[in-house]
Amino acid sequence: MKVVFLDRDGVICYNRDDHVKNWDEFKFIDGAKEAIARLTQAGWPVIVITNQAAINRRLTSASAVDDIHHRMIAEVESCGGRIARVYFCPHRPDEHCSCRKPRPGMLFQAANELGIDLQDSYLIGDAISDVQAAQAANVKAYMVLTGRGKCQHLELLDQARDSVSLASNLWQAVDDILGIESAQRGQDEHTLT
Repeated sequence: MKVVFLDRDGVICYNRDDHVKNWDEFKFIDGAKEAIARLTQAGWPVIVITNQAAINRRLTSASAVDDIHHRMIAEVESCGGRIARVYFCPHRPDEHCSCRKPRPGMLFQAANELGIDLQDSYLIGDAISDVQAAQAANVKAYMVLTGRGKCQHLELLDQARDSVSLASNLWQAVDDILGIESAQRGQDEHTLT
């Protein structure tokens, strides 16, 4: 099975310098819910993978983050989309865990639990750490410019110009992916005839 992995903050909702700590602070980026609905309607499972160090920094709780995710999923479903699963890492960078992006632990966990073919899957993120996690797991990477990507994309292009695609937002990234996959299906069908 191939999937689209999404980072949360900066891709689905707006980043906050002080972290998104509760539902009142969670604000969807324009078009994000509709972009997820497009993926769902095209048959793509959507999995969210997100670093949530605010938990271990004691700025919020795991139950508050779970509440955010339950409400986020419900809002997406009300627009015709579906988020199959949410994985989050509660660790601070100094804890050196294997799940915190840029490490690929959440991607590997999802692949093992759900039978995901990573090399045919995509990850859409807004930070170099998202791209690095995708590269470590051999997942195709997109960086959107709605979050930290606004500041980090030039540095990223210097490091990994050929291994990442840029998109202005989640809607455009989804548009690109669906176009690429449609063209690939057309080529595969042509080869079989």
